Amino acid sequence: MGAVLYDRHEVKRARYAVAAVFAVHGAVTGSFATRVPWIQDHAGVSAGQLGLALAFPALGASLAMPLAGRITHRFGARAALRGLISLWTLALVLPALSPNLPTLCLALFVYGATAGMGDVAMNALGVEIENRLGKSIMSGLHGMWSAGALIGAAGGTLAAHLGSDARVHHALASVTLTLIGAYVCRWVFDLQPTEDEEAPPRFALPPKSALLIGAVGFCAVFAEGASLDWSAVYLRDELGTSDGLAAASTTGFMLTMALARLVGDAVVNRFGSVRTVRMGGVLAVFGGLLIVVAEHPATAMAGFALLGLGIAVVVPLCFAAAGRSGPNPSQAIAGVATITYTSGLVAPSAIGTLAQATSLVVSFGLVTVLSCGLAGFAGVLRTADRERPKVGTPSEAVPGPRP
Repeated sequence: MGAVLYDRHEVKRARYAVAAVFAVHGAVTGSFATRVPWIQDHAGVSAGQLGLALAFPALGASLAMPLAGRITHRFGARAALRGLISLWTLALVLPALSPNLPTLCLALFVYGATAGMGDVAMNALGVEIENRLGKSIMSGLHGMWSAGALIGAAGGTLAAHLGSDARVHHALASVTLTLIGAYVCRWVFDLQPTEDEEAPPRFALPPKSALLIGAVGFCAVFAEGASLDWSAVYLRDELGTSDGLAAASTTGFMLTMALARLVGDAVVNRFGSVRTVRMGGVLAVFGGLLIVVAEHPATAMAGFALLGLGIAVVVPLCFAAAGRSGPNPSQAIAGVATITYTSGLVAPSAIGTLAQATSLVVSFGLVTVLSCGLAGFAGVLRTADRERPKVGTPSEAVPGPRP
């Protein structure tokens, strides 16, 4: 990418702009998730058919993510991010418009494809800004995604409580988020390819380094997906709690992850990526053990909170490590994102299948075992701690893109 000069003020502005994009991306997810029951009723699909349809976002994302690097090379980073985020926010309206199973599957495929491409583009820019600042910011960016998801979910919960038509709700949310996303993109870095820079392939297998990094991300996202979808069921069925207390456990898990990501950069800057993930792995294992031995709801809720705290920063650090693992950051990030998306798809059904054959206690025993992988294989994230050029005083400038 071409290099010009920029100063600290411009870098900070770009950082805040990308953080806003992360929040917009998360808000779409939160808005959609809260209206799934309405979408199910409108499309007239059974629980099993809905489960089939909900596999299509991950399928669409996995197939489309490798295209993000090609699009960025063709149009430049700023235009590509603005276009991809706009497609993602506009795709929010499609599932609620679907009258039957085939159209719902198609809508969710497009929804997932646009989500995946936007995910790769914004993470690649996040890594670029982190390189320029010389300190970790990826955890905070993903914290903004979690905050956006919580805001979107709150809006969706209110809309559902008021009995709002999801088509109207999602249309309003889509327009609002599209305008916000397009506006803040004006301040992100406008990276442009150099004349001798070869365009990345449309589709390519991720490098080996990305596979190893993705394996660590797989463990974290598996624990996240299992906890989000099954923590409430665990407290209700295994410990006999009320539906309200069970739901509070899931909300607490989400809040723990969001808060941990927002403050996680300070920990990473102090201890480095490898030691942070190893410490997180220990916390996650301890949390998992509390869950499987719990005889009281408070113990299990504490276990889910510790599990969320332990895995919170792993995925952001996996993206950061992938972005520095080779000559093609977008390709590596796409590879890691594909693996983590797959983990998020597999985890809920795997936990359910194992629980049906044995019990939910055994299922979360598997989550605990996978959490051990965070501590054991954190060393593959060492590339996230490579020395990065730092922006000095506000009057100093270093090579890089000018917004």
